Amino acid sequence: MRAEKLRKLVIYEVFPRNHTEEGTLEALTKDLGRIKSLGVDFIWLMPIYPIGEEGRKGSLGSPYAIKDYRAINPELGTFEDFKELVEKARRLGLGVMIDIVYNHTSRDSRLLKEHPEWFYTVEGKPSRKVPAWSDIYDLDYSNRELWDYQIETLKFWAKYVDGFRCDVAPLVPLEFWEKTKEEVSKVNPDLIWLAETVHPSFVKWLRERGFKAHSDVEMHQVFEITYDYDGREMLERYLRGERSLSSYIDYLYVQDTLYPEDYVKLRFLENHDLPRAAGIFRDELCLKNWTAFMFMLKGATLIYAGQEYAIEKQPNLFEKDPIPWEEGNKCFLAFIRRLIKIKKSLDCNGQKVYLAKDGIAVVECKNAVGIFNLEGKIGEVCIEVKGRDLLSGRKVESKAGKLEVSFEPMIISL
Repeated sequence: MRAEKLRKLVIYEVFPRNHTEEGTLEALTKDLGRIKSLGVDFIWLMPIYPIGEEGRKGSLGSPYAIKDYRAINPELGTFEDFKELVEKARRLGLGVMIDIVYNHTSRDSRLLKEHPEWFYTVEGKPSRKVPAWSDIYDLDYSNRELWDYQIETLKFWAKYVDGFRCDVAPLVPLEFWEKTKEEVSKVNPDLIWLAETVHPSFVKWLRERGFKAHSDVEMHQVFEITYDYDGREMLERYLRGERSLSSYIDYLYVQDTLYPEDYVKLRFLENHDLPRAAGIFRDELCLKNWTAFMFMLKGATLIYAGQEYAIEKQPNLFEKDPIPWEEGNKCFLAFIRRLIKIKKSLDCNGQKVYLAKDGIAVVECKNAVGIFNLEGKIGEVCIEVKGRDLLSGRKVESKAGKLEVSFEPMIISL
């Protein structure tokens, strides 16, 4: 798929255990119609495999501590349930992306029992590079038999799905991903490959300890889409008050010069590893501005289930903790639906992003201009614009080269 199309994608992330009260694939399948009605293109399923018991976190464990790459977690249902979910998604025109967690397994995984030689060790014992990840052991890709096993596993799943989201992909050798994509594409050449690339500070931390970790630039040699954690790191510094808003906006320019011309970033305000956006931006107008701004940035867009309702509670990764859908904001849901529709209509492949005034960001695309009041400031900006605001439907026109900025976001069709 060409970059222009990838940049229009909206991916909807689901944690099956906590998406419904039942916490099953069957229950999730019943919600696919609603999910598709948002206008999204893909549903990304967080890991659906059996979860390890040894050293597990919480009472149910992390879905990223995988016991068997080739099975379905019986707590979620059966393989038939998975196939029915995929079949219904396809009927609705919804792609299915599954999580691939190849840096590590659970501490009692099938692979550890059958092939202990495939694991990273310290003083002869299985271990991990990141101490905090206490429920897993890392794999060692210096063993080519491990490559064969992992590739065959993906060939199996590639018969059913439309994409892979690859967890902490930079910690797995780039040469492995190159070989894997080449081999798996023989089974399904239309797969979308999304890499969870990591914060630059994490890359540096690993390298300082003698471990190999790939940069986002390297990962773009294989993956069509990479996470925007490099941008997120700059955004987080701003949110903590360590940097100005302009330092984050300026970094978006750096991305345009750093990456290949056809690069695609996955833009997000939240995901399962981050606090809810509605918890960060507690003022609804501020949340709307930041959400609209993120949707307009060049790249694919991620919605984490519940975000469309501005839900503040972040589901617990290690427990049964269903999303409180009843607390959802239906007005915000309507706003998200409009944003998704607008995103599909924009031509933002050539894009300019800048601060027209302190706290007020402008995103210029070929057929639209977005004006976002990110800090809730009153005033006017110097800009020549005339058109209709796609969010409110109102006509917008600057006077004498100036435009009064409201607290609501604007995306003006040119």
